[in-house]
Amino acid sequence: MTPNTHNPWKNLRSTEVYDNPWIRVSHNEVINPSGNPGIYGLVHFKNYAVGILPIDKNQDTYLVGQYRYPLKQYSWEIPAGGCPLGTDVLDTAVRELKEEVGLSAHKWDHLMDMHLSNCVSDEIAHIFLARGLTEGQSQPEETEELSIKKIPFREAFQMVLKGEITDAISVAALLKANILFEKGLLT
Repeated sequence: MTPNTHNPWKNLRSTEVYDNPWIRVSHNEVINPSGNPGIYGLVHFKNYAVGILPIDKNQDTYLVGQYRYPLKQYSWEIPAGGCPLGTDVLDTAVRELKEEVGLSAHKWDHLMDMHLSNCVSDEIAHIFLARGLTEGQSQPEETEELSIKKIPFREAFQMVLKGEITDAISVAALLKANILFEKGLLT
């Protein structure tokens, strides 16, 4: 079956309702695919999300723990950060890995891209695998209060399966890396 790739939505009017340095929220009056009038709220992200899955020579990885204000709970995640649109995502990955966990990597591989919550936002995540790690000092931003946990990759993967890691970027990266390990494509 060939997918229908044309846009069935018609935008009648778009009104900006909120704007800050990171996001812009708009209220849209639309004609939906059934031909009826409706509304659609959109969140436009002004940064790419960049995630880094560091794996060392012993197949250990590093997780970052922090309290997530929107969720009102603590979250274990792979290192990640924001990259302004139009700038190099790999440069951001290198910077974030150093800032959050104090690591430098000699080998970088693009692991995957993904759309986050594409029903309400246009946020895109770029995820990298970092290997050939050298340890150093972390330098978190002033808005970050981070805990760092070095654990075997398999333990981090089990945290996903147990629902202890729920961050979408982290879940996707750990699941894909596990598949690559199982297929012998990642050693």
